[in-house]
Amino acid sequence: MPLIPFAVPFRPTLLALCCSLSLAAHAAAPVTAQDANNRQDDNTLELGATNINAEAPAPNALPPVYAGGQVARGGQLGVLGNQDIMDVPFSMSSYTEKLIRDQQAETVGDVLLNDSSVRQASGYANQSQAFVIRGLPLNGDDISLNGLYGILPRQLMSTDALERVEVFKGPNAFINGVTPGGSGIGGGVNLQPKRADDVPLRRFSTDISNDGRLGEHLDIGQRFGEDNRFGARVNLSQREGDTGVDDENQRSKLFSVGLDYRGDALRLSGDFVYQKEQVNGGRNSVFLGSGLTSIPKAPSADTNYAPKWATTSLEDTFGMLRAEYDLNDNWTAYVAGGAKHTNEIGRYSSTTLNDSAGNATVTGSRIAHQEDNTSLMAGLNGKFQTGAISHKLNVGLTGIWTQARNAYDFASGSSATNIYNPVDVAEPAKGGSTGGSDLNNPGITAKTFARSAAVSDTFGFMDDRLLFTAGLRRQELVVQGYAYGTGERTANYAKGITTPVYGLVFKPWDHVSFYANHIEGLASGPTAPTTFGGASVTNKNQTYAPARSKQTEAGVKVDMGSYGATLGVYRIEQPTQGYSELNSDGTATFVFQGEQVNKGVELNVFGEPVPGLRLLGGATVIHTEVSGTSGGTNDGNRAVGVPTFQLNAGVDWDVPGLQGVSVNGRMLRTGGQYADAANTLSLPTWNRFDVGARYNFKVAQRDVTLGATVENVANTKYWESALGGYLTQGDPRVAKLSATVDF
Repeated sequence: MPLIPFAVPFRPTLLALCCSLSLAAHAAAPVTAQDANNRQDDNTLELGATNINAEAPAPNALPPVYAGGQVARGGQLGVLGNQDIMDVPFSMSSYTEKLIRDQQAETVGDVLLNDSSVRQASGYANQSQAFVIRGLPLNGDDISLNGLYGILPRQLMSTDALERVEVFKGPNAFINGVTPGGSGIGGGVNLQPKRADDVPLRRFSTDISNDGRLGEHLDIGQRFGEDNRFGARVNLSQREGDTGVDDENQRSKLFSVGLDYRGDALRLSGDFVYQKEQVNGGRNSVFLGSGLTSIPKAPSADTNYAPKWATTSLEDTFGMLRAEYDLNDNWTAYVAGGAKHTNEIGRYSSTTLNDSAGNATVTGSRIAHQEDNTSLMAGLNGKFQTGAISHKLNVGLTGIWTQARNAYDFASGSSATNIYNPVDVAEPAKGGSTGGSDLNNPGITAKTFARSAAVSDTFGFMDDRLLFTAGLRRQELVVQGYAYGTGERTANYAKGITTPVYGLVFKPWDHVSFYANHIEGLASGPTAPTTFGGASVTNKNQTYAPARSKQTEAGVKVDMGSYGATLGVYRIEQPTQGYSELNSDGTATFVFQGEQVNKGVELNVFGEPVPGLRLLGGATVIHTEVSGTSGGTNDGNRAVGVPTFQLNAGVDWDVPGLQGVSVNGRMLRTGGQYADAANTLSLPTWNRFDVGARYNFKVAQRDVTLGATVENVANTKYWESALGGYLTQGDPRVAKLSATVDF
């Protein structure tokens, strides 16, 4: 395959791009000098929404963008509100909308590739993006929107309506409360929706990949009324076509509206989103057969061992409302609520490896999943003085109600294939094993209710050069499980746990912060799956009690104004994550016992050390060990799916002498990891290289950007992750062209 073999659809699309740019330029109204000066050029530092009256920013306003525009100075820390990275005893990263556009990142997973503490995997036999933060999993349904859990899609999330993607590293039960899905012990992700800026925005983008996948995105923002108090931001996008994987096709649609009001004391916002994803012939995870003695090399990067009849439809409607009111100059109260409805249905395939030669079997299933969630939170943030000691007091309440409906029909029999030379197998007959009611009307299988109350105080000494944070969150978790089909209750437990947090920040100089923390996490226990790798699970649908984790961390942060760095060491103690093991009789057993300890060192660098040169990278080294396993058989082994190290190196450079031209590159390197608890099956170290370029210019005083990116330049074939005890293959080479015009 040539490096950039653009498909036939590219030619008419390129013509359409040129026509749209020309029409936009000629149809645009005349631009005043003032408008031209207000317009931002992508080669300049974006400072985000700016208060032109030079007033102090509103409480809980988003932290400003850091030098270089790729990351922000801080992010939202749940009950603590929006915080500057130098003032909190935690490690965090916040990626901006500019980075998303510059890299043509389509999903949240594409953005998180920039973080050396995060790696990505596929979901359990579906298309969901799962993440590994500090060696522990985070599922899509445990990502929050503007601090609110339980209302985002659980498989794929588009970036087209996002302003920030924020990563908090470490257990966060105190910060945000317990996650609805039980993951996120190694860290959490929060998404910030787009808001209208004071400068009106009219932006149209189109892109196309080398396989002919075509996308369009319209982004409109406007403020209205006296002092621009009312704002509206509308995003409309769709993409459709073949991906880089053979015979895999995707279609995505998104419509979002973000409304806000900013008064003298009252601020209101509302976000409403509809997203639909269709994946046909989707290549998903690969299970490991019981007789496998070694993991074979990954097949060619674009090989698709999933059958053509496999299809997934994911439809989500969600939204939230938020209100903030300044009681006075020092105290702010807030309340927020949201809800979502999810409808997923698919014909799924499962591929199980049988030997090192790549021989495998394929089974099929039809699964329906519906979910209705409601989430609420309220709180109070304030500051005051007691003598020479300053205080930042935070009080918060949260509540999440989730209800899941599921039904399945596992096909009878299986077909032989090979991951190197896939066979186009026919869809197996239905009726092998069924559960739930009609697939079009699945029955309730799970209900969860979680509520919590939190309080914290940050004490400031020595003119706030020494900050000590202490807090508690009391959480109550109620989980109810119901049998497929009959609706009979199979699990019912309620448990309350109090999780503390302690943190210390010492700033001996203005540009240096030393920090340390002890924080705990809480997650609802896992539920044993019905099948694993085509085998029936002996303890299917068994639900386990909540598990508590603990983290101790210390480090240093440096902020030199135009560039910065963080260095930290941590230790996380976590009850062993659930996993399935195949038995000699062909069945499987879900296991949840013992303890996993992850110890790591993290280094991150970011910013613009010299004008026109932007850096974004880091390195993570992880040592992991499990104990308390059944009979002590696997005591001392590494945990499944935890790489030995992770390295990122990213650079974005404005080419001297070529006005408006920027080039960028990124390297991802990930160390080896084990795929089984016995540590007999391992994945080797892998590397991936991405490159890109942009050209920013003006047409009739309108900003235009042409972009090109190539992901996985060498088309490297590799197993990306063994999270969950199954394999995720890395994406093949994909080249994309884009054009953006502000009109």
